[in-house]
Amino acid sequence: MLVLAVDTATPAVTAGLVNLEHDALETLASRVTVDAKAHNEVLTPQILACLEAAGRSRTELDAVVVGVGPGPFTGLRVGMATAAAFGDALGLPVHGVCSLDAIAADAWREISDADAELLVVTDARRREVYWARYRRGGRIEGPDVCKPNELDSGDATVIAGSASHVDLFDLPVLPDETPSPAGLVACAAADLLAGVAPEALAPLYLRRPDAVERSYQAVR
Repeated sequence: MLVLAVDTATPAVTAGLVNLEHDALETLASRVTVDAKAHNEVLTPQILACLEAAGRSRTELDAVVVGVGPGPFTGLRVGMATAAAFGDALGLPVHGVCSLDAIAADAWREISDADAELLVVTDARRREVYWARYRRGGRIEGPDVCKPNELDSGDATVIAGSASHVDLFDLPVLPDETPSPAGLVACAAADLLAGVAPEALAPLYLRRPDAVERSYQAVR
């Protein structure tokens, strides 16, 4: 099964092609651009570059997986709209997954302790972080947003996520900073292999967008 994976929930604009067969994941091509202001400009070219690098065409895609956040409003909607457009144009199912879960899926490959608890944090701007905590069985708390000094790390034994925020916590740091194509697909693998119809895409903003419409009072 050939899966297109995209994520724009962090400053990294990520696109990749992943081959999924019986729970085995193989990344065929990946492109990442770290630029919080370039989501709209680089995502589609990155997708096309992945297809070219893998020697595949759009018609060979079987599904799309997209990170639905949490993330800032403007960047997040670019990835979701692009994924939805590809799905609609090609008649493909589009599965949305939590972007923090995708980071966690990658991080678990670095963790050998069966009793470990993982904390994942990403940049929420406004001097805040998005966060969630995990055990082997999956997410146990979050996602949510708060200031780093207000975040109770609980029983976390290790941390992954935004490089500029992980050092704010007294925990061993894993190298997984942003969602990878394989991590995104791993989060949807069970549904993809079972042919489960995806739910409607729903962004995880966790707060109101920074840009709001002005309200005007009538002048009498």
